[in-house]
Amino acid sequence: IACAKAMETGIVPPTINLDTPDPDCPALNFTPHKAVEKNVDTAISNSFGFGGHNAVIAIKKFGG
Repeated sequence: IACAKAMETGIVPPTINLDTPDPDCPALNFTPHKAVEKNVDTAISNSFGFGGHNAVIAIKKFGG
């Protein structure tokens, strides 16, 4: 739902409690502490659960 709402509203929610980003990952665009307005056309959501229950969904805007 968070990915779909970000695509709908154009607001990327913040990453809570991100005070020190990993310096070995400079290519990642983090969103610390404060939401950012950005056009989001595609998104991927990963869910990892206990016992190896994993799920991924990729969504893309359709039409214009």
